[in-house]
Amino acid sequence: MYIVYILYSISGDVYYKGFTENLDKRILDHNAGKSSYTSQFSDWEIVYSKTFSTKTEALKEEKRLKKLNRASLLKLIELG
Repeated sequence: MYIVYILYSISGDVYYKGFTENLDKRILDHNAGKSSYTSQFSDWEIVYSKTFSTKTEALKEEKRLKKLNRASLLKLIELG
């Protein structure tokens, strides 16, 4: 299974979109500074996730999410 997720940093007031096979480990990595983009903040929390059966589907959804503006992201998270 592949998981597409959105993280939110309160201190940075920013969202991060990604995909993984292990969401628990991935959030720990983000908060430990092991990802270059997210390393400047250590208060990432999961605000949205969706599971896919194939890597192709997950990558396609991640790419779609990365194109969304903030208002669209907030709407998606609300519907979550």
